[in-house]
Amino acid sequence: MRPRGPIPNTTIGQAELFQTTGAFKVRGAFNKILSELQHARRSGVVAVSGGNHAQAVAYAGRVLGCRTVVLTHRSTPRNYLDATRGYGAEVIQLEDISEAFAKAHDYEEQGMLFVHPFDDPLVMAGQGTLGLEILEDVPGVTDVFVSIGGGGLMSGVAVAIRSQKNVRFRGVETEGADATALSLAAGHPVEIRPSSIAQTLGAPSAAPRTLAMAKEHLLSVTVVSDKEAVEALEILLERAKVLTEPAASCTLAAALRAKERFRPDCHIVLILCGGNLGVEDLCEYHAKFLER
Repeated sequence: MRPRGPIPNTTIGQAELFQTTGAFKVRGAFNKILSELQHARRSGVVAVSGGNHAQAVAYAGRVLGCRTVVLTHRSTPRNYLDATRGYGAEVIQLEDISEAFAKAHDYEEQGMLFVHPFDDPLVMAGQGTLGLEILEDVPGVTDVFVSIGGGGLMSGVAVAIRSQKNVRFRGVETEGADATALSLAAGHPVEIRPSSIAQTLGAPSAAPRTLAMAKEHLLSVTVVSDKEAVEALEILLERAKVLTEPAASCTLAAALRAKERFRPDCHIVLILCGGNLGVEDLCEYHAKFLER
């Protein structure tokens, strides 16, 4: 049985899961659309996402007065779909995420502004604002654990922080959503068919741009199991009173694996990048991984 009570020597700052739409993705979505606002208002915006990016683009489109179309796969959880539609987007579900990217290309050729979930310098720069805030809140930071889906968050935050301070960056993925780890091992982008419960990490491949960023900035990439991510999720919920997605709690799972390497003077940041987890899914994960 896990001990109860708060996690010792831990501060929960302005976690990204408290953003409007429940994740960091609003940063990149707003930066991209604001940078090409006339185009977006004239022709509309299209995005591909399994969840958090979808809500971010839909919300940004509503605030900025743009039509938004979101392409997603049929297994996207209902809470993501409901929220995305609630922000005013047209949602189209397709068989898989690769088909969604192909369809997005068609919309882009028709004139719509494509807001890529990670492989876009303006999206990366928007996510990088989080890195600047980390430096403000934790000026003594020595280590950052960041989960990797497509790598936009990792890229933006790493560049923002490491341009000012030599910080160790450790990427985290889950088994079945480990395109970056596989691509780094292969030396080139590798396509996968995502199977992890951490659906918001489920990019079908690493992009050459984000893979280059991973090579330059990451000390390591740790791949944890879905079970470890759920165990860490419940630790955060029970002790820090914060409900995250597995895509965020996996950073704690990776940090727990590495805890013997840290000295007392280390200042470690875990980026809790999203909290859009439905109650049904939470109960399902507990039953599947922990009730044994």
